[in-house]
Amino acid sequence: MALDGAFLRHLKHEIEARALDARVDKIYQPNKEEIVISMRTREENFRLLFSARANSPRVHFTQEKIENPKQPPMLCMLLRKRLASARLVSVEQPGLERLLIFTFDTVNELGDHVPLHLVMEVMGRYSNVIITDENNKVIDALKRVDAEMSSERLVLPGVSYQLPPPQDKLCMLDADSTEIAARLQAIPGDAKLNKALLSVLQGVSPVVCREIEFLTGRGEECSVRTMTQGQWDRLSFYLDRLIETVRSCSGVPQTAKSKEGKPLDFSFFSLNQYGTAAMVSQAETFSELLDAFYGEKDRRERMRVRQQDLLRLLTNAEERLTRKITHQQQELAACADRETLRICGDLINANLYAIEKGAESAELMNFYDPECKNMTVHLDPALSASANAQKYYKEYRKAKTAEEKLAEQITMAQHELEYIDSVFDELSRAETEKDLDEIRGELREQGYLRQLHGKNATSAKRAAEKAGEPLSFVTTEGYTVLVGRNNRQNDWLTMKKAGNNDIWFHTKNIPGSHTILLTENQQPTELALAEAAALAALHSSAKQSSQIPVDYTQVRYVSKPSGAKPGKVIYVQYQTLYINPEDDFVKKLLEAQPK
Repeated sequence: MALDGAFLRHLKHEIEARALDARVDKIYQPNKEEIVISMRTREENFRLLFSARANSPRVHFTQEKIENPKQPPMLCMLLRKRLASARLVSVEQPGLERLLIFTFDTVNELGDHVPLHLVMEVMGRYSNVIITDENNKVIDALKRVDAEMSSERLVLPGVSYQLPPPQDKLCMLDADSTEIAARLQAIPGDAKLNKALLSVLQGVSPVVCREIEFLTGRGEECSVRTMTQGQWDRLSFYLDRLIETVRSCSGVPQTAKSKEGKPLDFSFFSLNQYGTAAMVSQAETFSELLDAFYGEKDRRERMRVRQQDLLRLLTNAEERLTRKITHQQQELAACADRETLRICGDLINANLYAIEKGAESAELMNFYDPECKNMTVHLDPALSASANAQKYYKEYRKAKTAEEKLAEQITMAQHELEYIDSVFDELSRAETEKDLDEIRGELREQGYLRQLHGKNATSAKRAAEKAGEPLSFVTTEGYTVLVGRNNRQNDWLTMKKAGNNDIWFHTKNIPGSHTILLTENQQPTELALAEAAALAALHSSAKQSSQIPVDYTQVRYVSKPSGAKPGKVIYVQYQTLYINPEDDFVKKLLEAQPK
């Protein structure tokens, strides 16, 4: 990720401007890889987050509310003992290394003022927070490193703290663009410019190196060996600008996000390399940028993990139902020949006098056949002819009952399969953890998840009572359109919220959201109907298709069958619109935000 030494230098400058001389108020350790220090000055209170998580190591001011354990870990107790009321006196960074050293003025048991250092190392999976004393001895660390883990650099209590081994790279605080260009030209082989810069410069991330290459080549890839003089001149210019930005800490915190809102990268330097493939926005501070970037990243990761759990549950349910339907259809096909059983019984009864006792079969004239051909009827030699006839009748009645029950069970299983598909669809459109909680509540009500008990049940009930509102859009002509987020919302929206004269929309035979056009007892225009239908299409599993059929009718013609699954309704007197997501008015709707 882009939290490199140069970005860390900007953070250092930001922390110094706000936190120097601030006193430690409280210390928390939310988990085994994070520490939060609450600090205060005469003007304000704030919190510093130290995170050594492998996928998001960082240090910055935070506004995130992180839940803390009831029983603080031992390291947290140690920090509270050593850092209580301590004053932050300095923040240092060796060169552009990816580490910051926070020095606190503390008071020991004898009342003497002694320094205590908190070293934040931002190094991917090797990230760590290390506490050292005035003699540079390690007191403890978030992650202890023993001889089995590393033979070169131990991080254990009592061991002298050592800086990470230096790399043979140029530091922009000392080197200029001429030295950097000379080092680049000395690299053997024909390396891409961004890879070469990454191997030569200290404290820069891949995103910065790619940006320099993008600016140097004006959007084209550059190789060190094939660069023109004009490209070398542009490289020198942009390197000078980068060096000045790093030395003066004049960078601007900016984030690149995909069109779907997924965080892609962040930097203190320009982000032109993504072009129209991403949206670049600026933050007020570097801490605010990291808080938002990793907060969104962590939220998406939590969503992914929780979605995987539900996806696995739904997939298993879908596979079970599919196997059940296949098996029942095979049984139903076997019942299709039940009339033969009745005919056999009738033929035996009509020929009781001609069937010999103990016979295993009999050739009997089939009077149901227009040509009256003989038919071989198999018999049980242990039974009389009359008992054999009754046996055939019994099997006939059994097959007839099985056919009726199987048809009913197959229909029920197919309806359940449709419900599972609808939950798959709403899960694919879930954007927040609250959306996932509502889906879980729905599945729990339907028996797919175990019911909660005690405090968990109370919390789930309160969450259900605070169910989120449906999505709300405004059409070009000012009509309000409501779109359900999940099946329970769909039922509430259609059966309770909407009026009889409002218009109900749903994709035809395709899982999707119930969509309501609020008419306020007016006759909606064709454009309003088309836009509402487009919203219904875009909030369905067919949103990537073309010519999506969307049925619509007045809410008065929509009803819910007794005992139907959530989101299941029937409707009459409807019309159908066909929506193409490539149409201009649909693309404009995609840009619209829920109000």
